[in-house]
Amino acid sequence: MSGNDGTTWTTSVAGREGRVPATINGVRVALGHEPERLAASEAEIGDAPAEQPQLVLTEWALSTTGADEEDDAVIARLRAGDFTGCVPQEPGTGVA
Repeated sequence: MSGNDGTTWTTSVAGREGRVPATINGVRVALGHEPERLAASEAEIGDAPAEQPQLVLTEWALSTTGADEEDDAVIARLRAGDFTGCVPQEPGTGVA
């Protein structure tokens, strides 16, 4: 994900480039039409430990794009044993 003007990020979802909110208020606006998800995001962001708000914000921002569904599909594929397109890490290095 790359930064833009500070209020949005540019990312790729399903092979398409798009912008996602990069502020708590931006996520609030994006989720405003889904009161239950908005309440859940508010609770999670509010309860996030000091070192995690950006991670929580990123997860909620990406959820407005369908990226979470794409991730779930990839995880399901990997759990089923399909590693097509994966790059193995070098043993013990964490480097792909």
